[in-house]
Amino acid sequence: MTKKHNDFEEWLESTQFSGGNLEYLESIYDDYLKGNYDGIDPEWLSFFDSVAENTDTVHADIVDEFKYLAQNRVGSVVASGSSDIELKIKNLVGAYRSHAYKSAKIDPLKLFKLPQDPELSLTYHGLTDSDLQEEVNLGALTNNQPKKLQDIINKLKAIYETNIGFEFMYINNKEEKKWLQDTIESQSLLTKEEKKWTLEQLVAAEGLEKYLALRYVGQKRFGLEGGESMIPSLQYVIEKSISKYSTNFIQLGMAHRGRLNVLVNVLGKNPKDLFEEFEGKQSEKSLSGDVKYHMGYSNYRGVDGKEAKIALAFNPSHLEAVDPVVEGAARAIQDKLDDKNALNRVLPILIHGDSAFCGQGVVMETFGLSLTEYYGTGGTVHIVVNNQVGFTTSSKFGVNRSSIYSTDVAKMIDAPIFHVNGDDPEAVVRVSEIALEYRMKFNKDVVIDIVCYRRNGHNETDEPSGTQPEMYEVIKKLPSTLTVYSKQLEAEGVVTAEQLNDLNAKYRSKLDKGESTVEVLTKSSICNKLGVCDWKPYIKGKPQGDYSYDVIPETKLQELALEMCKAHDEIKMQNQVKKAITDREKMANGELAINWGFAEMLAYATLLDKGHDIRISGEDSGRGTFSHRHAVLKNMDVDNKLKEYIPLKHINENARFDVIDSTLSEYAVLGFEYGYSCYSPESLVIWEAQFGDFVNTAQVVIDQFLVSAEEKWGILSGLTLLLPHGQEGAGAEHSSARLERFLNSCANNNMQVCTPTTPAQIYHLLRRQVIRPLRKPLIVMTPKSLLRNPLAVSTMEELSKGEFQVVIDDKSVQADKVKKLIICNGKVYYDLMLKKEDKHQDTAVVRIEELYPFPKKELSKILTKYNKATDVVWLQEEPANKGAWYNIRHSLEELVSDKQKLRYVGRDRSSAPAVGYHARYVEQQEEIIKKALDIK
Repeated sequence: MTKKHNDFEEWLESTQFSGGNLEYLESIYDDYLKGNYDGIDPEWLSFFDSVAENTDTVHADIVDEFKYLAQNRVGSVVASGSSDIELKIKNLVGAYRSHAYKSAKIDPLKLFKLPQDPELSLTYHGLTDSDLQEEVNLGALTNNQPKKLQDIINKLKAIYETNIGFEFMYINNKEEKKWLQDTIESQSLLTKEEKKWTLEQLVAAEGLEKYLALRYVGQKRFGLEGGESMIPSLQYVIEKSISKYSTNFIQLGMAHRGRLNVLVNVLGKNPKDLFEEFEGKQSEKSLSGDVKYHMGYSNYRGVDGKEAKIALAFNPSHLEAVDPVVEGAARAIQDKLDDKNALNRVLPILIHGDSAFCGQGVVMETFGLSLTEYYGTGGTVHIVVNNQVGFTTSSKFGVNRSSIYSTDVAKMIDAPIFHVNGDDPEAVVRVSEIALEYRMKFNKDVVIDIVCYRRNGHNETDEPSGTQPEMYEVIKKLPSTLTVYSKQLEAEGVVTAEQLNDLNAKYRSKLDKGESTVEVLTKSSICNKLGVCDWKPYIKGKPQGDYSYDVIPETKLQELALEMCKAHDEIKMQNQVKKAITDREKMANGELAINWGFAEMLAYATLLDKGHDIRISGEDSGRGTFSHRHAVLKNMDVDNKLKEYIPLKHINENARFDVIDSTLSEYAVLGFEYGYSCYSPESLVIWEAQFGDFVNTAQVVIDQFLVSAEEKWGILSGLTLLLPHGQEGAGAEHSSARLERFLNSCANNNMQVCTPTTPAQIYHLLRRQVIRPLRKPLIVMTPKSLLRNPLAVSTMEELSKGEFQVVIDDKSVQADKVKKLIICNGKVYYDLMLKKEDKHQDTAVVRIEELYPFPKKELSKILTKYNKATDVVWLQEEPANKGAWYNIRHSLEELVSDKQKLRYVGRDRSSAPAVGYHARYVEQQEEIIKKALDIK
């Protein structure tokens, strides 16, 4: 045992701290560290002095030692006396704050029960029934007056063991914890008007579900029956954020459960429009459409003379996939606001189901982004509609989940969690008030866990009693939340039965007439104030459409190039980085050929100069996985306060340049950037994979949003994906971005898939993505070895003239002498050219740089030009069942003439995208090159 440990043991033996009043210990130790010795008992001063003399331990370690010993010395004998009693009572109070949520009556079904925590007993703290009449002054908790222990316990039970379980004492930040404690313990009841308002929300919530059940019998709507209290919770957060905190933009995300209710009763969607969806009427013929409970919507609301836009994100069936999308959308708006209050002017709200909240990994990934510099949104209000079941699977600790509560994942970021009984709508409104205040004050996430039930099955055609017989035996006997609450208000004299009937009749009348059930604004200037860009110029854009490409003179390019090479005087660069920047200066001055990194960075500089914001994120985006970018110059002088310098941030003070090394996440980060791009059409938003192989970790975002959102929902995005791709002997996990998967998802001009092979091409491609009045996702198979290949270079003239070429012809041959035409894409071109000697002058090599939309027109001209070439080869380095071959074969076959024969050259079919042995890779690569050139 260490000397420090012995000190603690002796101290605990000789003092009254057997229960370990951790808050008190920590507070007096803080005072000691600050030199505030007044009021600290001499015994404690002496003890702290001994700790300071005998250890080099930091404050946190001392507190941890307090905790360890206090928890393991419950049965210690304590001294008697009045101060003993006070400290024991403080221990008990601390235990209620920390553990009483486990005893709260949060389940309306009364099926979820935990044993009472032993720390809530008198005996745990060395107290007995005879101490219940002892009086102590505990400050605000006892209104600064002495109160009997019995009265204190009664008050604690009324606060912490009723229909709300407050879970917050694990939070590390003292200010947050103290604020929550004070707010929770200063209970306030709803006024008569607030109770009426709550009743009106429940009338609407239940009224819509009943109306739809009668009018559209048997149709799926994923109703909210049993969880109606979610509507007053959400409505309160929205209305109060607008009126009290001047929030101008609220971005909602949720799954299917209760979505139609939110659309009608919160966002103000016209019921008539919803009814038409039930009846199968299609409003937009050009879209494939989606089921009604996936549809998004936006509207304008006015509260107390203040205005806000409320937008519900479109959502796939993939639960929680929308979470990072919502966060990205909110951050995009915040970034547009040059306002210190931007975090509160934009509020993200996410509504979850309990099973998905604890089951889907993207929830954790999104939480992981929440407190970071470039992904934080100032906190999200999370509302969990906890109906205690997921489809047919019960949500039980130790059976179907590993955490006691479905919300435990939120503890990873110290988010407070408020568990509340859904059948107590006033308690739901109360915690919604605290949650919103906490979010706005501390700009951090907060969770409202509405414990409720699902009155029907997973959907309206499902019979749930077969899989949850015990649960549904209870549910079928339960009156609705509205029934319970309306009787309560009648008993209190707040409303009469006639008034309640009138509320129900008025709501029903609005539905019958197809009128909006919520007051919405027909006009609002709020979008202009938020800087939200107008999407109209991009809606009808087509890849084949004409546009004016902004060519930049060589002199201007040189000026910008030298500007992007400028390092701050105080920055001492690492040697390799310094050489890269020095080489770029030489490239700018025409002394070196232009490489990939220079061209890419110059593309950004030109866009910034024109006022376009740029955002690049990925796990190694500052440097680039392969050290080609070096956008962030780190200072090797570690003692200097200036730690880094980003030259591109200084190109244009009116344009934002963010290059972000993200968390190690693909799913959430790509989802975030997608959401960001949906609100930033005038910006270049890029997500870069560390290796292209890892992009499939985010496959849900690609399939459900990036690829199909425009066709399903009419949502545009100009997000660019940079995916390092290419066979180089690095094995199956570092060779392929699965080009074939992207091509297989291409249809109806939904995106662009490109494999640029020169620095000039990536320069023009990135610029085209912003300049062209078209917003489609751009998928770029970026190189690895080509970044430094001496053949893969360009000139300043190639940057200053021309534009992106979808096909690059062979300028080294005479067309009328060509007998063989090799068509390829990507890095294999350079491997081929190293083998193509002078004796192969009858062979032309053509590169397709944009695989989708497939360049039929351009390639047709080239094939006509080489009409004497009877042998047409498609060459790729990927296996036959991967790469571009299967997806473009039919297009090539349509273009070749009857005299020309098309054949495939490449690796054989393979389940893995690449071999794992470098020697085998070299052997295969030489084999396919020789086969393409007919070298024996």
